[in-house]
Amino acid sequence: MSIKKPALEVINPSFGSSFSFIKFKENQNQNTSYWHYHPEIELVYVKGGAGKRQIGSHISYYTEGDLILIGSNLPHCGFTDKFTGNENEVVIQMLPDFLGTQMMDKPEMANIKLLFKRCRGGLAFTGKTKEIVGEKIEALEGMNNFQRLLGFLSILEQLQHSPDYQILNAEGFSLQADVQDNERINVVFNYVKTNFQRQIPLEEIANVSGMTVPSFCRYFKHITGKTFTNFVNEYRLVHASKLLAEKPIGITDICFESGFNNFSYFNKSFKKFTGKSPSQYRNELKTVLEN
Repeated sequence: MSIKKPALEVINPSFGSSFSFIKFKENQNQNTSYWHYHPEIELVYVKGGAGKRQIGSHISYYTEGDLILIGSNLPHCGFTDKFTGNENEVVIQMLPDFLGTQMMDKPEMANIKLLFKRCRGGLAFTGKTKEIVGEKIEALEGMNNFQRLLGFLSILEQLQHSPDYQILNAEGFSLQADVQDNERINVVFNYVKTNFQRQIPLEEIANVSGMTVPSFCRYFKHITGKTFTNFVNEYRLVHASKLLAEKPIGITDICFESGFNNFSYFNKSFKKFTGKSPSQYRNELKTVLEN
């Protein structure tokens, strides 16, 4: 069995700053190819490109870049790889009380505190918000520490008021209260990431998590809002979406490379999941990425 130990990522603020600001060119951010978690809230802007979005039990494929706000201790993977085609990626990380408890309790910070509460399950911003805020995030790079702080607070305020967002996980997914739960679900997620191309019996994943099968099934549904089987199938379908966009191989090959052993079932599941057949999805995505 291949078991990936869950990773509690330790984050240090940028020198002379109360939060961490890192900019990666293209696909240089290769440090988080596995599910990991940290107490810091994370704002990620991927400029251009397309890739897999894995946050909590939410798995999807994004195009034309991404703007994500990830809550404290919410398990997630990196958003770029060698196939993404992005221009750059900016990652900003801060503790929920990164300005100090007294400062965060000021009335002027009410909207930002509310945003931090709303992002516990992960928020994906789209449309004009992604475009405008993305430019503002990039502009932070050329500022001194004081200007960067003011600019960052302005960005957070704008995100709180934006109507262009999607909540990625049901409320209650974040495992802030129980580190043991966080480590257990990370073991499960990373096991799926490593083994999704084959069948994973419930007895096997229950053993990996140190639970009986009935206990594991109840636990996983309670934490993620999904059955384990549904989660694995969604992971496979999003992987198939990624292959359809990035690899010039046949759809039958994509079916089996994504962990499905029945082509008819794959087609039916993919259409139910995306609203399109695999061939239609590939053709429409190709048009989007070429424009």
